[in-house]
Amino acid sequence: MLKGIPSVISPELLKVLMEMGHGDEIVLADGNFPAASHAQRLVRCDGHPIPALLDAILELFPLDPYVEKPIALMEVVKGDPVETPIWGQYERIVSKHHETSIAFDQVERFSFYERAKSAYAIVATGEAALYANIILKKGVIK
Repeated sequence: MLKGIPSVISPELLKVLMEMGHGDEIVLADGNFPAASHAQRLVRCDGHPIPALLDAILELFPLDPYVEKPIALMEVVKGDPVETPIWGQYERIVSKHHETSIAFDQVERFSFYERAKSAYAIVATGEAALYANIILKKGVIK
């Protein structure tokens, strides 16, 4: 074990976060996302909810300050009446880790899948909330 590393960050996830460079993206995928068939690198975090992982990752991971929207969410499919209360949790977690406001992008479902295919890694989680998928673009340490 190491000091200062959140316990939900596995050695494999820590390695991936360390390997990523400026502009690389990581997807935190909910339990319904086709992570294994879309990932260049797949990190299993089954049993962990995305909010806990997001909070832990943002302890270590800078978001890209040079793009307008360094975070992307999967847009709700038109006509789907589902509520997305988890997005509010994401906003609170991001605000906790960043002094300035961070804008979130909303990406159409199939465009999100295509973007995920080019991500550095996809983290498969046990998140049960619908439309809980989120992409983070890595920034730089200043």
